[in-house]
Amino acid sequence: MADAEFNPQSVDLDTADPRDIICYLNAGGNEYDGRLGARVSALFVILAASTATTLFPVLATRVRRLRIPLYVYLFARYFGAGVIIATAFIHLLDPAYGEIGPASCVGMTGGWAEYTWPPALALTSAMLIFLLDFLAEYYVERKYKMAHVEVEGTITSSGQGAAHTHHQGLHSADQDGAIPPLDQIQKADESANGRAPSEKPAAGDDLDIEELKDIESDSDKTAMGFQSQIAAFLILEFGVLFHSIIIGLNLGVVGDEFKTLYPVIVFHQAFEGLGIGARLSVIPFPKRFRWMPWALCLAYGLTTPIAIAIGLGVRTTYNSGSFTANVVSGILDAISAGILIYTGFVEMIARDFLFNPYRTQDKKRLAFMLVSLFLGTIIMALLGKWA
Repeated sequence: MADAEFNPQSVDLDTADPRDIICYLNAGGNEYDGRLGARVSALFVILAASTATTLFPVLATRVRRLRIPLYVYLFARYFGAGVIIATAFIHLLDPAYGEIGPASCVGMTGGWAEYTWPPALALTSAMLIFLLDFLAEYYVERKYKMAHVEVEGTITSSGQGAAHTHHQGLHSADQDGAIPPLDQIQKADESANGRAPSEKPAAGDDLDIEELKDIESDSDKTAMGFQSQIAAFLILEFGVLFHSIIIGLNLGVVGDEFKTLYPVIVFHQAFEGLGIGARLSVIPFPKRFRWMPWALCLAYGLTTPIAIAIGLGVRTTYNSGSFTANVVSGILDAISAGILIYTGFVEMIARDFLFNPYRTQDKKRLAFMLVSLFLGTIIMALLGKWA
């Protein structure tokens, strides 16, 4: 914070401490300027928009009688993945630099000036998520006695190889149902599915993806997928929820910017919800936890409206530009950025597009998935101009 003797009306740039100038320029006060009715309406509009978009991918995979068209689901899933990645860089990491980075008031003060903290916090959180993901994978493989198989072993023992690739398929977009990299595994999988080796699975226009067969059951395959993925997802949602809390608080107290932020944040939260729902839609849940995906969707949908309500409760006293507010939001933004960077690139893109032995060979479908991914990234990045 600025020194007590700093006089903004009389500044000598040759002798003034740059920290005092930056802290003065960054210091904000309470900007609330009325429009209570519109702010209350934002609470309900964002609740409806964010909850609906989060629920859609989950409904598509768990309520099959809805007969969601395959391409509608694929758009929601990969558009949402692009949104998560853009959110990490544009809506979290960049604001963290503005709040606690080297050129900010906080970043020029005390120990904050000794190091560049936003990338360090993002790096730390990303590496911790990797460690958690690896330990979960290792635990599942040990628990279910799944050994890693070399290529030679896969060729001579198709059953063991198929077991391991199916474990990988639990993380991935198994779009075609059975297109493994090795002919031996393919024949084994086709036989297990009751098809002749030369028979191809029906494509169809409705959602019927192999990876979703055991999305909710009591099978070992479902338990394996749940145990290896749920911890990483909960941390992803944890990071997004903190971001949503900050957004809600600011929307409740912001001044003249409210008329611009209102519609932008509606789209922001809706798109972000689509990303959460897309990741959640492919996690298999044992029947005893069938309530969990719905509860997690509702948790995201409620977070921002509750934060807006809190912001309205302190609308005349809360200062989003204060030193303490910048420290808290900067730390949370940087940590959340690392979580979303890892989840977006590893859990949502690498496992679906790069390391998925069951990736679809349909060029049209692959192109559609990629276009949806980049469209989500571009649109969410553009929203960063306003929020």
